[in-house]
Amino acid sequence: MPLTGCDLFDRHDPSPPPDPLEPLAAESAALEARHRAALAASPDLAGRLTPIADAHRAHAEELRRVIGRPAPGGSPAASPTPAGTDPAGLLAGLRTAEQQGRENAAKACAAAPAERAALLGSIAAARATHVEALK
Repeated sequence: MPLTGCDLFDRHDPSPPPDPLEPLAAESAALEARHRAALAASPDLAGRLTPIADAHRAHAEELRRVIGRPAPGGSPAASPTPAGTDPAGLLAGLRTAEQQGRENAAKACAAAPAERAALLGSIAAARATHVEALK
């Protein structure tokens, strides 16, 4: 089948497949939002939660840099509303989220090519320390 000049313009290159780090970047942003929501609910936890929230922000930014694409557009997701303002309950919920995040980062690290493994390993280690800091 011969090509005509118009056929060249009708071709649509499919968008690149999602990067395997996309879920981890989104999770880092979600963990930051969750910590910020807990801070809003219980400002007395600022000394413990602010550094962790800041670390998640840095991780999300670095993952986005490595991916080479900005965060998906659209309206930002609403911050999760923590259930209550009881510090012990807030910390328990955050600890559970951090444990799951650590597992996800460790799995991503194990599956990553060498040039990404160091970053993912440091994120997994940071999340493990977050679990301890939230006890």
